[in-house]
Amino acid sequence: MVEEEEDLKSSGDMVEENEPKKGCSGALCTPINWFRMLCVEMHWSFVMGVLVVYGINQGLGGALYRVGTEYYMKDVQKVQPSEAQFYQGITSIPWLVKPLWGLLTDVLPIFGYRRRPYFIVAGSIGVISMLVLSFHEKLHIALALLSLTAGSAGVAVADVTIDACVAQNSINHPSLAADMQSLCALSSSIGALLGFSVSGIFVHLIGPKGVYGLLAIPFGLVFLIGTLLKEPHSPNFAYTQVNQKFIDAGKAMWTTLKCPDVWRPCLYMYFSLALSLNILDGMFYWYTDSKSGPSFSQENVGYIFSISSVGSLLGAVLYQNVLKDHPFRDLLFWTQLVYSLSGTLDLMLVLRLNLKFGIPDYFFVVIDESVSQMTRRLKWMPLLVLSSKLCPPGIEGTFFALLMSIDNVGLLSATWGGGILLHALKVTRTQFDNLWLAILIRNFLRLAPLCLLFLVPRVDPNSSILPTEILNTKEDIETQETENIELVSLVNRVDDR
Repeated sequence: MVEEEEDLKSSGDMVEENEPKKGCSGALCTPINWFRMLCVEMHWSFVMGVLVVYGINQGLGGALYRVGTEYYMKDVQKVQPSEAQFYQGITSIPWLVKPLWGLLTDVLPIFGYRRRPYFIVAGSIGVISMLVLSFHEKLHIALALLSLTAGSAGVAVADVTIDACVAQNSINHPSLAADMQSLCALSSSIGALLGFSVSGIFVHLIGPKGVYGLLAIPFGLVFLIGTLLKEPHSPNFAYTQVNQKFIDAGKAMWTTLKCPDVWRPCLYMYFSLALSLNILDGMFYWYTDSKSGPSFSQENVGYIFSISSVGSLLGAVLYQNVLKDHPFRDLLFWTQLVYSLSGTLDLMLVLRLNLKFGIPDYFFVVIDESVSQMTRRLKWMPLLVLSSKLCPPGIEGTFFALLMSIDNVGLLSATWGGGILLHALKVTRTQFDNLWLAILIRNFLRLAPLCLLFLVPRVDPNSSILPTEILNTKEDIETQETENIELVSLVNRVDDR
């Protein structure tokens, strides 16, 4: 007994000695343990897919694409900011038809495979379109838009596959729905941070067309996923049933959309995005103007966007650790309000009030962009979680793509609305006298969605939103696609373990 007591005492002393070490490394171990938990619960293949599609293709590649396209339109195509906004809307059209990509990947396998061919097609289209933009001396604006739209389609098709897995896992693991959206947001934010950090340097060294050449690499990785993804081969698929599958999926989507618990949040999501007018091209032209604006160099623009992307990362971290369990309606009220107020920084910058207070343009723009990115992320995160909660069983991927297309229609409306506003106020490549008025109008319109919050359920993210009768239709919907995909079937094996 005495020896046992001595052993316990000595082991207790060892625990006490190790406690400070655990406390010091706790902050570093927490995100690692969280990431490891997701790999165990969702399987590493799902996490890998999120990192490649969101982190590399959309995050890092999207950052390079944004800066490269801004300078491509301004310096190579030499278009007005209102025209650039209109063209930006055209290139986003593939994102408006995401339900079509979702239906194809859900019900139409190619050569017996349901996911691998679509990754391969998406990567191939992206590589070809980026190389055309890179190697051609000067494409006609119509051909340039065609290539940019094709590249956008490649990103959209790859995105749909991961979205389907996120929606499926949100239903299988409702308590981890917010964690999965946090993983997507963190991957995208970190990728954007890295991309923006080098975007200005690359634009300066190799030009915007050279940047398009670099963008072939992320698309090549998407192609690589399609060749390496382990997926069961189903050569005896009944293609004669494809039409019926399309009809059944369409009926299920329509039945779900008619539900007030679904169409009301969808209506809010559209108006909350559409009323937040996008005038980013007007601000970008002003940033680089040598007379009216601060005349930032290409490197400075890249650094500003890279530092500001930290704001997006902080927004994702803040949501994950503090806000993810708050009711949707309450959280959306405060995030929308703060998002509107953050636009005041743009107004102060354009009116040059920062110089009157002795704050340099570069420092103030970094603060402005960081706050804007953080508030935009905080506003976007609960909308994504809400969307995943609205997906009925059996057609999760297709319906989530439909919800994202509704959001993208809202973003398109905001982009074209912002372009019309810039054109009406005569904001051009060299004329920025009314840019402050465009910002003021945009800020007031951002407050309008607060009047529509009654459309959003007050439930918290851990609760179910869909009615019981819709949730119980899972038995009536064919779900062979979820059984044949490694990313989803592996999740089911973990759940059944």
